[in-house]
Amino acid sequence: MGEEIDIAQFHNEDYSRFQSKLEEENRLLHQWFEQNRFSASHPVAGFELEAWLLDEHFHPAPLNEAFLEKLNSPLASPELASFNFEVNSTPQILKKDSLSVMHAELNQTWQHCLHTAAAIDCQAVMIGILPTLQNEDLNLANMSKMTRYRALNREVIRQRHGKPLVFDINGKEHLHVTHRDVMLEAASTSFQIHIQIPLDKAVRFYNASIIAAGSMVAISANSPFLFGKSLWEETRIPVFEQAVAVGGYDGAAFGPIKRVTFGSGYARSSLQECFDENVEHYPVLLPVTFDDDINQLRHLRLHNGTIWRWNRPLIGFDEKGTPHLRIEHRVVPSGPTIIDTIANAAFYYGLATALAEQEIAPESQLSFDKARDNFYNAARHGLRAGQSWLTTDNIKIRELCLKTLLPMAEQGLTLLGISDDDSRHYLGIIEQRVEQERNGAQWQQQFISQYGGDMSVMLKAYMERQRSGEPVHSWTD
Repeated sequence: MGEEIDIAQFHNEDYSRFQSKLEEENRLLHQWFEQNRFSASHPVAGFELEAWLLDEHFHPAPLNEAFLEKLNSPLASPELASFNFEVNSTPQILKKDSLSVMHAELNQTWQHCLHTAAAIDCQAVMIGILPTLQNEDLNLANMSKMTRYRALNREVIRQRHGKPLVFDINGKEHLHVTHRDVMLEAASTSFQIHIQIPLDKAVRFYNASIIAAGSMVAISANSPFLFGKSLWEETRIPVFEQAVAVGGYDGAAFGPIKRVTFGSGYARSSLQECFDENVEHYPVLLPVTFDDDINQLRHLRLHNGTIWRWNRPLIGFDEKGTPHLRIEHRVVPSGPTIIDTIANAAFYYGLATALAEQEIAPESQLSFDKARDNFYNAARHGLRAGQSWLTTDNIKIRELCLKTLLPMAEQGLTLLGISDDDSRHYLGIIEQRVEQERNGAQWQQQFISQYGGDMSVMLKAYMERQRSGEPVHSWTD
């Protein structure tokens, strides 16, 4: 979750003061990169899982304030809409049985969420886009009571010069709606995978995450419907990109630079390039200034939190205050089950590690443009998408995953020191999902095709299967 702020309205001097502090902190960050001030520890894993609260009719229940108060967990926090919430993991060093440990912790946290939701007469569900969501649910009355969100909404509309946000998504069907606020962002919930990496591996790992994004979104797709229309296999991607449609400075506000973006290219020599791009090309959205020690990088980290690359570099600090670098892989939707979620993380950690450790850097063989095309094609078509892969064009995702990517992911988990049992268990789930071409999006569409278009009936069946804990590839119709 983004950091909470105290101020919702800003003046011209706030922007200039913030910009000055931002530039000062970015110069300090340059020094850190040059001096390698970052933690060199073994890769550390973590994640954020977003979810929904529902009423008895399977419609959004705007009760996250009461829910979070009763849940009383430091791992949970509100999201943009008052019917969404987020749970986090405890960071785990990636070795031995760490995937099983993450699985057990998330399962315990999620069971706590289910029991707490029931105690306030609602339900909780993990799904990329809620199929029963209606356009009228996405209004400012249903925004969470956080100053940050109201300020963000005001600033996005201000930087758009009052122009409404237009959502125009062409998929199996066509959706065209307009909003005068950012609330449609709340239609999409995700599973954001984090990995902390040492500086000497950061560029290769960042680029590997970009290359892995196409296959990741294809295997995990779980958002085929919005407002009753069948759109992309992973409709979260265009929804989020269009929900915060603000670009660069002045005349570039509606130009090619976007705040929700696949990025402008691979990193060349340092992740500092991303933070420089943040300062040079993105206007400040939340100019809240702090009196903290400059070494906390409060302004730089707040600004970075308002630029949503699908693979986002982050600066954090360990328990001793040592700064570290993390990659936040944002392409995966929430759900369908806890075990599917951990399997998605395992596939990402293994695949990105293997790509980053290849003798010949894969980014030298696959252009950034092709990696970007892979991503959007996979978001549209899921496991039926075609992909470019290194020196090969137009290979089907299914064949690519089974013959190439799963063996690479296994190799990557071995390099990390993950146990063979964990590796086989979680990658085996991905293998079965790909072989059967059954992810969450495919299951939802097949259910609607077979039983009719009642989204509440489908969602009820989905939730029953989610609570069984069985992976989605094994779900019956």
